[in-house]
Amino acid sequence: MTKVAFICVHNSCRSQIAEALGKHLAADEFESYSAGTETKPQINRDAVRLMKQLYGIDMEKTQHSKLLSEIPPADIVITMGCNVQCPFLPCKHREDWGLDDPTGKGDDTFIEIINQVRDNILSLKKRIHDL
Repeated sequence: MTKVAFICVHNSCRSQIAEALGKHLAADEFESYSAGTETKPQINRDAVRLMKQLYGIDMEKTQHSKLLSEIPPADIVITMGCNVQCPFLPCKHREDWGLDDPTGKGDDTFIEIINQVRDNILSLKKRIHDL
């Protein structure tokens, strides 16, 4: 099965949301992983709370902040739009989703990012065999 890696610097918010929604919405098409060049001791509290509220997904039970070295080689690498140089990971296809970091912002901003990630996951699910 195709492996998709969602990459962000700290692997604590957007990439974690993408991993969770990938598993939730597209597990029949691809395996979802997330990682970063650095880690945080915990996943963003607002992301955890809102993903529970919106999707019933408890990211703290199924996920943790991981380094790139902790995930398997990926077929597809998706960067979140960190505005920093993301590390090069060998892959067959690469995309940058250009998502703003909602950390420290209100719930409306978080929900907007979660919805963008959801739409991007569903789009990827449809396109994955053409990549």
